[in-house]
Amino acid sequence: MSINYIGENLLFGYAGNFFIVVAFVAALLSAVAYYFTFKNPEEQRSWKALARTAFFIHGFSIAGIFAVLYYLIYNHRFEYHYVWEHSSTILPVKYIFACFWEGQEGSFLLWAFWHMMLSLIIIRKGGEWEAPVMSVISMVQVFLASMLLGVYIFGIKIGSNPFVLLREHPDMANFPFTKMPDYLQRLQDGRGLNPLLQNYWMVIHPPTLFLGFASTVVPFAYAMAGLLTGKVKDWIKPALPFTFFGVMILGTGILMGAAWAYEALSFGGFWAWDPVENASLVPWLTLVGAAHVMLINKKNGQALRSCFILVIVSFILILYSTFLTRSGILGDSSVHAFTDLGMSGQLLLYMGFFAMLAVVLFIINRKKISSPSEDDSLTSREFWMFIGMMVLVISSIQITFSTSIPVINKIFGTTMAPPAKPVDHYNSWQIPIGAMVCMLIAIGQYFKFRNTETKYFFRKIAFSFIASVIVSAGLYFYFDFARYQYDILLFASIFGIIANADYLVRILKGNFRHSGASVAHMGICMILLGALISNSKSEVISQNRLSINLGKDFPNNENIMLVKGDTLGMGEFYVTYKGKEKKGVNVFYEIEYFKADPKTGALVKAFSLKPVVQMNERMGNVSEPDTRRFPDRDLYTHITYADLEEMKEENKDNNDYTEPKVRTIAVGDTFTTANTLVVLTSLNKDLDKKSLVLEDNDLAVGARLSVIDVNKKTHDAEPVFVIRENQVFTKEAELPELGIRFSFQKINPQDGKIDIAFSEKKSNLREFVIMKAIVFPQINILWTGCILMIIGTVTAIIKRIREGKKA
Repeated sequence: MSINYIGENLLFGYAGNFFIVVAFVAALLSAVAYYFTFKNPEEQRSWKALARTAFFIHGFSIAGIFAVLYYLIYNHRFEYHYVWEHSSTILPVKYIFACFWEGQEGSFLLWAFWHMMLSLIIIRKGGEWEAPVMSVISMVQVFLASMLLGVYIFGIKIGSNPFVLLREHPDMANFPFTKMPDYLQRLQDGRGLNPLLQNYWMVIHPPTLFLGFASTVVPFAYAMAGLLTGKVKDWIKPALPFTFFGVMILGTGILMGAAWAYEALSFGGFWAWDPVENASLVPWLTLVGAAHVMLINKKNGQALRSCFILVIVSFILILYSTFLTRSGILGDSSVHAFTDLGMSGQLLLYMGFFAMLAVVLFIINRKKISSPSEDDSLTSREFWMFIGMMVLVISSIQITFSTSIPVINKIFGTTMAPPAKPVDHYNSWQIPIGAMVCMLIAIGQYFKFRNTETKYFFRKIAFSFIASVIVSAGLYFYFDFARYQYDILLFASIFGIIANADYLVRILKGNFRHSGASVAHMGICMILLGALISNSKSEVISQNRLSINLGKDFPNNENIMLVKGDTLGMGEFYVTYKGKEKKGVNVFYEIEYFKADPKTGALVKAFSLKPVVQMNERMGNVSEPDTRRFPDRDLYTHITYADLEEMKEENKDNNDYTEPKVRTIAVGDTFTTANTLVVLTSLNKDLDKKSLVLEDNDLAVGARLSVIDVNKKTHDAEPVFVIRENQVFTKEAELPELGIRFSFQKINPQDGKIDIAFSEKKSNLREFVIMKAIVFPQINILWTGCILMIIGTVTAIIKRIREGKKA
């Protein structure tokens, strides 16, 4: 019996599915036609016309999918599972685009969109390389379009379709409400966007990052084109600008992710060595290495094998990172990996196809891929650039191995544990590697290509080296780092900055057109220097001064308890919790900062910060920090605890008790009430049953509670849990002077925890928050370095394009 569903708009779903099928078929036709374009010179014109037409149809279809999905999300068409899964009616319009790439299907679509846009440039500017390059990219598009098909072939699911109806989705099909004709009227709202993604960085960071991912396909396609056509040396020159573009845009996307983490996440930093972060960093490192060895080859014909290997590896690592983050294999080790949608096998096939294609073509052309037999001089720029490439490769191998431990365990059945302290683990390897990179950045440009006179090199580098020693010595005593590795990185990064600035001024005479490498290298060294100082010398200034133990979840040396209206000292400031304001799903907590006037001692307001708690019933409430930026430091604050229930003014003088709240705790745990901190010190089985008016056969356990008020005074309370003839009841404990009472409601024998309920007089409800504040010194060095790295890389791209036009 068919059901006539009310209110569904199926037309746009049909259109979306049509565009997906057309995009897949057109990409496949384009790949085949482009292949025959360069393999069949006699009919080249007709094949090329067919290939271009097919690809334009493919591109139009990709844009069509994008437009249809945007329409459905914008208009909250919750009959489609993807729309219901990732959006809601209360979501601000400015975050609508973030709904696209929250899910796997949308991110694959974004990836295919950028491939299509880059391909249009190649079609217009590629010349003789268009056909072989586009045959490879079109084949990549075939695989990406297949990720959106969502069809079953011989019982195997191919892709995941963003236009599946909610009532037909496997997760929802068996729910009774989906069998009701008016089920759409029963949907109150969509599940909504992850609160962590409701940030302006999440509107611009994923598109930038995926453009970086997409950009790696172009040098890969040029390399494959060189192998397919036998022009194994000619592909490097046209691929070089695209390689530097990939370095720039992928690096920018990674840095945007760091900025998002710094602004939106509450771990107090910008990089946590999360596996997903690592999965995007490693291809960037190998792509940087590829760009540099391609420069070597352009100058002297050396390192051709390395050019092929690094370009191929960069693209394959992008595919590998896609497998890592979308197969669900990192679910236990990463906080923002996707769950498995059943596409693990398809992702492996995707990666395996292009890896095997590259290996086979490389083996077939191995005799052609040879470099001049002469060795690079130890005093040549080529030699030190090659050493730098090897250092980046070592860095990539270490990060990839540690990140891939779950994969290794899955394949080989091993039980290796991921690093227990990932930051310390990765830093122990990467800090020395970072120091080596900075040293190579410092000396590299002072070497000439092919050979350099030793006297010339030492004469030119002497000033930078001496200046770096002097500056580093001063900073060494100022910062007094705890580890010698930090001192080494300090000198190396300063040496890199000064040496490249000196090269820009004295050697290049400030010629901006040729300054790309120097500016980008300065930026990288500044990023490492800023990360070193801001992280190693960061200081938590929010130490609780009330002598109240806030518990293990809010250690006193990192958190401060602010009762509304009270003013407490915190670092160089005095702070007051002024109040809160609710805007939509966000609750803004206003924290006023004061400084003492040096003459009068009176407190003068300096500024206010408004850290946010975003309320989300589905995923839990999320704390978002607010930051005050100074030229030499950032003051970073976020709320670690707040009672989100509305405090009504009419309840201020009411002596009634609130509805009981239940807390599940173990011995030693703490929880807060409106104006006290409660600690479960022990469970008491030796009770005086007579004084409690209990029978001898009663089973009774007391929960000994220490209740600490805002005046640091400790009060004792002991509610009792009683079992009498299979009947359970509790004897409450009340503290009239605090207006609070407790009841012992449940014992959980599996984990030894108990449920304590408490009620308070409504007149007691004085608002408070627990807050954490961190000072990050000199972090602007890092952000300045990010800008310089981008500017320098863009300048280098422009230079390579100009050189290509002249050639």
